[in-house]
This record gives sequence, structure tokens and C-alpha cells, in this order.
Amino acid sequence: MHRRSFVRLLAAAAAYAKAPVAGAAQKAQGVPALRIVSSYAPAATPGMPGPYPGRVVSVKSSKSVDITTGKADDAVVREMMAQGMRTLTGAATTTDAWRRFFQPSDVVGIKVNCGGYPHCISAYEIVADVVRQLTGVGVPVTQIYVYERFQNQMDECNYAPHLPQCVQIVAAERANRNVDNSGYDPATYLEADLFGEEDTRSNIMRLVSRRLTKIINIPNMKDHGATGVTGCLKNVAYGSFSNVARTHSRGKSHTYSVVGTLAAMEPLRSRTVLQIMDGLRGVWHGGPFARTTRYVFYPRQIMFATDPVAIDRLLLDIIENERRAHGAISIWDRSPASLKMDDNRARDADPNVNIIIREPGHVEYASTLGLGVYDRAKLKVQDITV
Repeated sequence: MHRRSFVRLLAAAAAYAKAPVAGAAQKAQGVPALRIVSSYAPAATPGMPGPYPGRVVSVKSSKSVDITTGKADDAVVREMMAQGMRTLTGAATTTDAWRRFFQPSDVVGIKVNCGGYPHCISAYEIVADVVRQLTGVGVPVTQIYVYERFQNQMDECNYAPHLPQCVQIVAAERANRNVDNSGYDPATYLEADLFGEEDTRSNIMRLVSRRLTKIINIPNMKDHGATGVTGCLKNVAYGSFSNVARTHSRGKSHTYSVVGTLAAMEPLRSRTVLQIMDGLRGVWHGGPFARTTRYVFYPRQIMFATDPVAIDRLLLDIIENERRAHGAISIWDRSPASLKMDDNRARDADPNVNIIIREPGHVEYASTLGLGVYDRAKLKVQDITV
């Protein structure tokens, strides 16, 4: 028997009865049956949406990035981080702001985004300041993990020279080939047959389920060919589970429901306590990658929240407005005339081409799962200029 099949048999009998499945109403709307298997109970106050639902602090500085070179100013970024955290929490000092979330006993994961290398990844300056602040409240460097799914992407980005020694840098598998599941938890997964694929499970990273007590999510402001945008929700969900590329294929995207469902799974939902959206640089087309500067732009902004839906709701407008400024089709465009199925070359050459029908509605769907506030009129956004 194949190892993967054997593991499935071991887990299935115990888990099947308690796992929720999409109801008839969801199926009628085109949402596939999604079966969650997890033995983890939610925290009394889950990290998402956390203590500040519907609240976002947006810090901007024209001095943060030199748009001619793309280089960030470390001192300015540190000040943006400090003001953002103090404003979000109402704390008198930056250290007290971080103490609202973390204590020395915590094992903290920093979920970075490496897919936009070389032009748009979770900024070294932001990641380094997060580590600095964690150690400042007493978290040992040996209990801090910078993580992503793929080791080859982590190798390209190479965060190590920017961080103290003994910070752990961890990936679940060597590359996006779906051949090595050793970095994933066989007992915690989402089961869904989306396109008749052989492997119908997406398992959570062992690091997330079995080691970390808190997670800080640091996504970028990027467009995405299947989801419309790749923000807080997608970064922490698709970056913490295996076998997720299968959700979009042959022009169809199931990301509408799967992104939020993965983000809402325990223990990921309860342990993800802080969202720091890196908008120093962004990508308005061709995302989640950034192989060329053609589609890179510079919001020179960092957003802070505990609510991932609230930030992503703002991100939808940011990416939409940037695309509009360049005369590109909307992220909400569902016209067959814009679709060149799975033709990455055509998409990269022309911002009026989609390779999949995008699902930016995944942000609103996530709000129906209790992950945050979607209604723009109900969001409280505090703007700061440094």
C-alpha cells in the first residue's frame, strides 16, 4: 500500500464523524464539499479576528523606499513599525504594544512571503524589526521561527544574514512538487475532491500545529491570478498547508471558499494573532510572482491589524485602483474574452489577460466564517504619516 494511502486510512475512521461538510446551499452556489479534520479546539479569543475586529492602522512614509533603487530605509521602517503597533494597541510604548501579544514562553512563527522574489517579498527590514521586538519582550531567539512552505524560495530570499543567529528558518518541503509530506501533520487537514485529483488532502505544517504558540503574518500587497489578491488570508492559509495549488486549474478557481476555510482551521486561526501587511512594495499584475519590475509599484505603506479580512478588504481596493491607473481589466473581471486558460506567458505580457477566472470574493467569504469584518463602511481605518 502507498504510504499516503496508509496514513489516510489511519486517520479517517476517527476523524470523519466530527468533520463538517459543505451543505446543500453551498453546493448549489458552486462551493465544493470541504471536510475539516482537526483535533484542536479554538482559543477563547481566536487570533483571527482577534481583539480588534474591523480595525486597521495604516502607516505611510514617502521616505520609506527609494523608488529609483527599490531600497528601503531601515530607520524609517522601524519608526513606521513602532507607530503602527502603538496605535493599534493604544500602548504607551512600543515594547508594551508587543507585550499585548507575546510573552517569553511563546514559540513564535513569522509567516513570510517569498514568492515575489526578487522584487517583492516580506521586507528584510520588517522581518528584522519583528524579531528585534520579540526578543525585546523576552522571547528567546531559539523560539522564533521564520517560515514558508518551500525551501528553494527561502534559499533565494536568504533572511539569515538579516537576523540574529539561532533564529530558526524553516520550510515544509524542498519545492512546490507535492512529493514530500514529511513536513506536514497527517492528522490535521482539509479534505476536498476539487478536480478529481489523486491527493485530495491539504495538511497543515507540523511546525504550525505542533510547535508554534503564536504566529505573525507578514504578506505583501500583490495581485493574484486565481484569488484576485494575495494578502493576509491567502498568505497564512496557502502558506501553511500542503497541496493547495490544486484548488485552481483549467480556468476554474475554488479559492473562493478554500482560502478562508483553511485560514479558519484550528490551530491556525487561534494562533495567528498579528497581521502586518508589507506595502513598502507591491505587485499590480502577474502576482503572486514579481519576476519583472514592470508590474511593481510602491505604496510605501505598512498596515497593522488582528483582523485579516479587514486588511484584505482594503487591499482589494488598492490593487484595483492601481490596475485601473494602468488601464488594466478589473480583478473582478469574469469575461471569457479576457481568459487565456493557463497561458502564463500571455498573462505576463498583457495585464488584460486572465489565466483563471479570479475569485476576489474569497475575502468576503472568509468574513462569513467569522474571520473578520468585510463591510467597508464598518471598518475603522487610522491613517498615520511618518
